[in-house]
Amino acid sequence: MDTVKAVLNGHAPLANGNHEGPKDGFSPLVDECETPLKIAIIGAGIGGLSAAIGLRRNGHQVELYEQSRFANEVGAAVHLAPNSNGILRRWGIYAEQFGGNPMTHLVEFSQDGQVMKKADLREPNKRWQHPWLLVHRVSLHDQLKKLATSEEGEGIPAKLHTASKVVEIDPEKGTLTLETGETSTADIIVGADGVYSLTRKYIKDAKPFSSGKAAFRFLIPRSVAQTDPITQPLVADKGALLMWYSDDRRIVMYPCNDNEMLNFVCIHPDTESHATKGDEWNKQASIEQVLKVYENFDPAIKALISKVEPSSIKVWQLLDMEKLETWTKGKLVLLGDAAHPFTPHQGQGAGQAMEDAAALTVVLPRGTAPEAIPERLKLYEEIRYERAHVIQDYSRKAGQNMVAGKPAIDMMQYTSYNFGHDEFDHASNIFKRWKWAKKPDMYWRMPIAFGPFPGPRMDALGRRRLADGPTRRFTTASIKFKTSRTFLESLLPTSQFSFASPDTVATASFSVTRLDKMAWLAGEGYTHFGLYVHGVRYTKRDGTAVTGTYLPILFESLTDPIVSGREELGMPKLFCDVEMHNRSRSTHISASWRGATFANLSVSNLVEDDPATEHGTIGGEADYGILVYRYIPAVGRPGVADAEYACVVPHEEEAKVQGATVERVWRAKEPGKTARVDIRGLDWDALPTLHHVADVLARVPVYEVLAAKVVEGRGVPDVMAARRIE
Repeated sequence: MDTVKAVLNGHAPLANGNHEGPKDGFSPLVDECETPLKIAIIGAGIGGLSAAIGLRRNGHQVELYEQSRFANEVGAAVHLAPNSNGILRRWGIYAEQFGGNPMTHLVEFSQDGQVMKKADLREPNKRWQHPWLLVHRVSLHDQLKKLATSEEGEGIPAKLHTASKVVEIDPEKGTLTLETGETSTADIIVGADGVYSLTRKYIKDAKPFSSGKAAFRFLIPRSVAQTDPITQPLVADKGALLMWYSDDRRIVMYPCNDNEMLNFVCIHPDTESHATKGDEWNKQASIEQVLKVYENFDPAIKALISKVEPSSIKVWQLLDMEKLETWTKGKLVLLGDAAHPFTPHQGQGAGQAMEDAAALTVVLPRGTAPEAIPERLKLYEEIRYERAHVIQDYSRKAGQNMVAGKPAIDMMQYTSYNFGHDEFDHASNIFKRWKWAKKPDMYWRMPIAFGPFPGPRMDALGRRRLADGPTRRFTTASIKFKTSRTFLESLLPTSQFSFASPDTVATASFSVTRLDKMAWLAGEGYTHFGLYVHGVRYTKRDGTAVTGTYLPILFESLTDPIVSGREELGMPKLFCDVEMHNRSRSTHISASWRGATFANLSVSNLVEDDPATEHGTIGGEADYGILVYRYIPAVGRPGVADAEYACVVPHEEEAKVQGATVERVWRAKEPGKTARVDIRGLDWDALPTLHHVADVLARVPVYEVLAAKVVEGRGVPDVMAARRIE
């Protein structure tokens, strides 16, 4: 179960090369198959009906095959512990509405009636988000059947076929054959057919065997106990589960049906009730037989047992089975007792079947494709395998004979493990991380608790944003000027950066781009404003070099692209408000922070030119690419970096990915007279987070404006080709 352990140990797929960008061959995280799965569930007990409810709610077509005529559960009562009760409540089933009793007390007696332990559970039970209830099994079964098959509710109602005994299945083809000879085909066959499962043998012909114990089961009206002074004290506490122990047998009694009925499970050596090999695993028993088995027990509990309706007493042989290596084969998957039979010592059998159903529901959401089924069924097994077998083993230990006059195991010992679990949340957590691991090109940014981020190149479900590219628009205004190399050298981050030319006169550009109609921003856009320094060289450690345009700062007017660009592309981004106003022959740009304007740029006397003459880039130069420096500070260590390195966006590679198409170009006549750059540093009061940046930009010399232009086009200049230089 390596997948599940990796997830639960925190090894989510967070550091698997996401910076490299999308790779071909990985499918998106979303399930988009338009045709619902056809699912056949063999067995309409609590587990089968629970699976039917979850899978119909996912939009699948579910058919239930139940060999009994009425599809009613046999037995008396069942524990709805907080873990299983929470599953029901997600589906809108509240057992309190059909007789569910709160479990409020636990009392353990010796066989002669001496109290060994008494626990008031009302306060401890407040630990759990759902109540611990005791409910009549048939009432629960009726509610599940109604929710699974009713015309009301989400999804397609499950079809229940009663008196439909399945005699053969083909796990690879997904076919099943009924006793009548009728056949059916399904995308998935769920074997929920209990301890004597037919479906199990198609995975492994594992036979259930006797656990050495059997159990008498019956119900007695609580009113019967109340009217007898001898038995009345036994029912004084409503919601109490009482247990009488001897070395090798015990009696368990608890209420259900709004405290109107008392449920009995009397566990004993099976040789005393199943003496011959021909005995059925569930058979009729008698009062005399029960009283004989418990002849040395407290007279009060024997007096109560003697009041039972004789025909209602049944005795079950409690069966166990070897652990299966797998629960799946082809299109077949096992669930509940078919996969992991429970002895009833802790009342978790029904609950674990419901948890199986919940996990299966999670891994088969609406839109699941048929080709995904084998790995989804295997994932379901991995999610459930360890927990189901741990609780199964605990139930075995709870049924062992007493040791030194005490129960072999404390009933409450595993309460936190049993009850402190929500299978929907547990399975959903594993399922989403499993999907993330299947698509390692997703973009991860802080905060990582919520999963991969959507962005300009890929949505949150792993789908690339390509089809809507032509709808995007951009407008770029840039002013290229002569400036001081020696001044700009102060902005180079390390000694590996230098100017390619020794000239003290260098060139740079202030460039502003407005992006519109972007699908990843719901059709909205944003504006960015940067300083682009041309002719900068980065010398690698091996002595080779790349020369491009260095970008020391890029202001953007929206947080989302700032986070995306800084974390996955290494861009030096900060926030400010950027406004661009275009007129027929001019453009005006301002940059501000909460009303404090620190930059004004304008270009007038623009004349339209042929778009074919535009060979530059967003920064104004047709060089190798944009150079940036990524710096990630170490937490708690001021001045120390967790990571720092140079990056480049090669223009040639950028164009291969998804470039922008220029449609119109305007150039300024006499740019030295018609282009203006006015940047002021203001002070720390006006710019409390940006003054140090604005002050430097204000001091960048503008010796001569060489060119000014406005470019419009469709698409978006895409920088996803960003990569580390070395």
